[in-house]
Amino acid sequence: MTGPTVEQVITRVHHEEWARVVASLARRFGDLGVAEDATAEAFLAAAERWPREGVPPNPGGWLATTATRKAIDRLRRESQHDAKHQAARIVYDDTPHEPTGPVEDDRLRLVFTCCHPALALEARVALTLRLLGGLTVPEIARAFLVQETTMARRITRAKAKIKAAHIPYRVPWANDIRERLTGVLAVVYLVFNEGYLASEGDDPVRVDLTDEAIRLGRLLRTLLPDDGEVAGLLALMLLTDARRSARVSGTGELVTLDQQDRSAWNRALIAEGSALIRERIKAFAAGGDPPGRYQLQAAINAVHTDAPSARDTDWSTIVALYGRMVLLDPSPIVWLNRSVAVAEVDGPGAGLAEVDRLAEVLDGYHAFHAARADLLRRLGRGGESRAAYDRAIALAGNPAERAYLTRRRDQLAG
Repeated sequence: MTGPTVEQVITRVHHEEWARVVASLARRFGDLGVAEDATAEAFLAAAERWPREGVPPNPGGWLATTATRKAIDRLRRESQHDAKHQAARIVYDDTPHEPTGPVEDDRLRLVFTCCHPALALEARVALTLRLLGGLTVPEIARAFLVQETTMARRITRAKAKIKAAHIPYRVPWANDIRERLTGVLAVVYLVFNEGYLASEGDDPVRVDLTDEAIRLGRLLRTLLPDDGEVAGLLALMLLTDARRSARVSGTGELVTLDQQDRSAWNRALIAEGSALIRERIKAFAAGGDPPGRYQLQAAINAVHTDAPSARDTDWSTIVALYGRMVLLDPSPIVWLNRSVAVAEVDGPGAGLAEVDRLAEVLDGYHAFHAARADLLRRLGRGGESRAAYDRAIALAGNPAERAYLTRRRDQLAG
């Protein structure tokens, strides 16, 4: 049995070491641009040299050393000023660096820098995927359906703002880490959702983005193993992604949860996600913090994945969990999801009454009209259902969703 090829090793090492090398250089040199470029050059050197010379015994160490040399060379080339020489000599300084927050890990510092609230959300997402995920600018541009030059400018501007605004390269201190971590988790979940149900384009699912979000979730879990919401977000993404292969039919149509082939669900991901939820339940029972919104969403998904069939779903528990959710996040979308669950417990009439209360705030949201159309269909109100389906189809950006909604509308009698 042959071992992995050099190309496979480089791919694996890229996943494992990219963020570590970028983060280490960013701390040493205080410049994200230098850190990113030097790391990219080091991986390019590996791709050129390792096939000829063999993979070094410590690939991560080789990359870190090579990237450091590249950074020093670049700084010396760019300027002969004393300040630049001083920056280039930082690597040789053996004195311990100043504490940069409660957790001493360069990658965690990089997470909080990339997701700093001073940056626009789109910039946070792009920087996180580039500097932490190691995705190339063309890959990120393709994922979000923008021109490569547009994405490159977005990333360059974000790095420039970090430098100009003197955004600190550190982990927030204990008194504000929770608030800042909420922003970090929101970025990771946005990346996941854009991959899981793409809002635009011809591909209903973008596996590169869902995989990257889960990888970032695992990294955060490694760095912050005791944080409940970090565990909750990872569990939520795992349980949701476990259903990926059953969500789109061979003809490119969305398959709703109640119609999915449960034998196609990824049981390993479900087991991993469920174990995280059990861990959080145990922590709460032992006096830990009550579950936050990601833990509650993960628990709701676990109720679905635990059910042998759709008709075995414990909808009363789901309604109760959404009841907890609205106390933390009383947004119209959470209320909409609760209303759909209420319809399964108390009937479509009760569900529709709750859905209709949200008409003014959710009129531009396709899922509101889709939920309403289904409840009206179940109540035998075909004409109103058709109009709601038409509105949902017009608003839906995902091709698999549009195909599903169109078929459901066309199946209405009359």
